[in-house]
Amino acid sequence: MPDLIAQGSDSTQRWSRTLVEGVLHVVGRDDSSWCVDWDNFISRRHVEVSCQEGRLHVQKLAGATNPVFFRGRPCDQFTLSTGEHFVIGNTAFYWSEGGSVISIRGTPAVTEKMFPLAELQRVRFGNADQRIDALSRLPEIVAGVSSDTELFVRLVNVILASVPESADVAVVSTELPDQIKVLHWDRRRTDGSRFSASERLIRKAVESSESVVHIWEATPRDSDFTQADNMDWAYCVPLRGDACTGWAIYVAGCFSNPTAAGDPQSLRDDVKFTELCAATLQHHHEIRQLERRQSSLRPFFSPVVLDALAQHDPKELLEPKESNVTVLFCDLRGFSRSSERSADDLMELLNRVSQALGIMTHHILDEGGVVGDFHGDAAMGFWGWPIPTDADVLRACRAALAIRATFATAGQESDALTGFKAGIGIATGLAVAGGIGSVDQIKVTVFGPVVNLASRLESLTRQLRADVLIDESTADWIRNNVSSDVARLRRVARVRPFGITQAQDIYELLPPYDQDSSLSDDDIAVYESAVTALIDGRWDEAFAALHQVPAVDRVKDFLTVYIAQHNRTPPPNWDGVIAMERK
Repeated sequence: MPDLIAQGSDSTQRWSRTLVEGVLHVVGRDDSSWCVDWDNFISRRHVEVSCQEGRLHVQKLAGATNPVFFRGRPCDQFTLSTGEHFVIGNTAFYWSEGGSVISIRGTPAVTEKMFPLAELQRVRFGNADQRIDALSRLPEIVAGVSSDTELFVRLVNVILASVPESADVAVVSTELPDQIKVLHWDRRRTDGSRFSASERLIRKAVESSESVVHIWEATPRDSDFTQADNMDWAYCVPLRGDACTGWAIYVAGCFSNPTAAGDPQSLRDDVKFTELCAATLQHHHEIRQLERRQSSLRPFFSPVVLDALAQHDPKELLEPKESNVTVLFCDLRGFSRSSERSADDLMELLNRVSQALGIMTHHILDEGGVVGDFHGDAAMGFWGWPIPTDADVLRACRAALAIRATFATAGQESDALTGFKAGIGIATGLAVAGGIGSVDQIKVTVFGPVVNLASRLESLTRQLRADVLIDESTADWIRNNVSSDVARLRRVARVRPFGITQAQDIYELLPPYDQDSSLSDDDIAVYESAVTALIDGRWDEAFAALHQVPAVDRVKDFLTVYIAQHNRTPPPNWDGVIAMERK
């Protein structure tokens, strides 16, 4: 691919960018990767450039203040051939052919020297002040880079500026067995010639995992060495580590000092400096690769799990262990009716269900929970693992109330969610949490009776016509730690859920009165007095109290119907527990 090279008045003021055929780029002083921030004569958006059939088309943009000079004359629109350039302010822009890796020497080098990393680490820089100054600027130089390509550009510029006799610098890759790929290259000279390098040298350095120097000429050239077609010397520094397998930095140049000509030791400081640049590139690429891996895992792990994995040993963290957790089951109401209506458009139904599940998972994650599983049109979340907190129960309840509130208004704001509601069950207790599954596959989830109880409570929301039901452990914590302006409770009944032997006092979780005024605190007190009377066997009293609860309340209908079905008379051996005959 052809390259556009920007060169300012200082040797460090430069970059090289590869243009893709037909893609437009704006050159100026804005924050893009085509920024020329060193030249105040260049406007924020000065010219638009594009490559078409190997030629560079340049168009001055409206609002650009200073002229663009091409072939010595100001021009607003022109086309460059390879080797030509244009000038804006104090910066020249050269149009150069892209690089390729070929063998520049058919015969072996006159001298070959290998520099093991351990040897270079023991060496003191000859011009320590200048080298240390350049190295101290590396963190600032690489800070904020948005891609590997941008990092290549900045490090290559640093090496060109810090290795005085270098003419060409490239970052290359030998990952392909029959080809060496140039990831990025740049040079001092701007004569439009193609970049070439020694494949033999590159492969020797990568295969040996050591820096290698090749010297072809033993006599120095004149001071104008940067215009020479060939090089006296070249060295290649490999990048180590799995993230950069097969990568290397290639540097070539010509001797300008007669006393150093032909001596590989004269390049030792330059090799060591390049080794440090290579280590910087390697570490930065490893960090970016780790970030990409974490990003790819984000859909599979909740943020709280990813954060914990970043701070703890993954094997130890994911090892299943007993934890006190709060489990939330949330099921979609209205799915069966919607599936019947959408039988001829399953993709549209999937989109609607996905949006509904998105509401559930959003609030679970927003409250720091872990999404443990999906069951068709239901989602399960839990709190208390991997890092337990004192607010886990509160967070689960806040998530439930937020889901309830969102579904209450979702149908008004989105046609896709019309007809959908949510039933939620919450239980707190001991469970096994972590990576659970088989030898072949595991998932981060939670296992134990408390999970089954939360699922049963969610199922009971259909029969009891409540939005959110919680167990006694969760209710006790809320009662002792949460004020009524955050959440309210009402004892709904004492039941024996289907499939569970132990009787449970179940509670409804309600929002504060200022968020839902359908039931006042007095209404809740009257309902709970009815529950107490029902459990004690005073069914006439319970029946009368239930009729004092506002008609808008659907939960009271369950007990009212239950009492009426038994002619307001407790069955023999009544123990205050309603046995649920189905899920």
